Amino acid sequence: MSELEPQDLLRNLRTRLSEVASVLDPKRLQSEISELEQQAAEPGLWDDQARAQQVTSALSHKKLTLSRLTELSAGLDDAEVLLGLASSEEDAAAASEAQAELSKFEALLGDLETETMLSGEYDSRSAVMNIRSGAGGDDATDFAEMLMRMYLRYSETEGMKADVLDVSYAEGAGIKSCSVKFEAPYAYGKLSVESGTHRLVRMSPFNAAGKRQTSFAAVEVVPLIERDNEVEVPDSEIRVDVFRSSGPGGQSVNTTDSAVRITHIPTGIVVSCQNEKSQLQNKIEAMRVLQSRLLDIKLKEDEAKKKQLAGDVKASWGEQMRSYVLAPYQMVKDLRTEHEENNPDDVFNGKLAGFVASGIRWRAQQNS
Repeated sequence: MSELEPQDLLRNLRTRLSEVASVLDPKRLQSEISELEQQAAEPGLWDDQARAQQVTSALSHKKLTLSRLTELSAGLDDAEVLLGLASSEEDAAAASEAQAELSKFEALLGDLETETMLSGEYDSRSAVMNIRSGAGGDDATDFAEMLMRMYLRYSETEGMKADVLDVSYAEGAGIKSCSVKFEAPYAYGKLSVESGTHRLVRMSPFNAAGKRQTSFAAVEVVPLIERDNEVEVPDSEIRVDVFRSSGPGGQSVNTTDSAVRITHIPTGIVVSCQNEKSQLQNKIEAMRVLQSRLLDIKLKEDEAKKKQLAGDVKASWGEQMRSYVLAPYQMVKDLRTEHEENNPDDVFNGKLAGFVASGIRWRAQQNS
């Protein structure tokens, strides 16, 4: 909550809203919404489900952005009237109500300001997240599963469509790795700041002596390629294996060889998909993820070349970026941005908006 006086906060919010509106451009948004609505009304749209989902998702996102801009503009006008009434009539209740409304609008405006920073080439795309357990035995595999659940719950709060493409279960607790697809506008721009090494410190439930244990998990996020096939993968460079799905599931699990594993021979990248019911659907999804991984490699190679030419000696992105401490005290802290939360349960239940927003601002500062 801002420490500014209500009138000063109101002026501050109006200035910030004007700056955000100049970037998001309500007139352009309305024009894009009209065009997308025409596409959504086309009779044969759902013949191509991937395109239909892309159109409807973009339409929903742009409508939400425009409604937020409209809500903020009208809300600030109402708050100004309420503040004037409170001042002229010395109405403490009205002043308190106005203060509460301004605080709500400040948070909403902060979300929109964060979105204006997502201007990278691939920020507007959907994303694929890979989580891998690291050092720490059963605690690490359990931690990897906790992270998977955390991001799935975060996606629910953000209105992202999430699909678990593949899970490799550990022999003990938790998972060795997983691959999750998040489909929503700007999913990659938001989730990409979560890439890096995550550390958990807690009293181990897997240690008979109850000693404190430190474990690690790695999170990798890549942009999901569009259907224009930006990365060509010749058939001669891949090996495709089929197998039966494993792990918990319903009647369709473990009955047919529908799961697909694709190995990219030149790089050694292995991608699996077993969430679809047919082998063909799993192969299509696995190829899309493979192309996304190869695109990410290309982007990192290009970025490395740029840094080498510029003489950039800063540490690479994602070196132990966040600590989740459950004992001897409770705190989750991002080591890049210094943002922290004192209730780890909330964070593991998907309360990540503060970390994501601070990460996006931190990245924008690093690139400025």
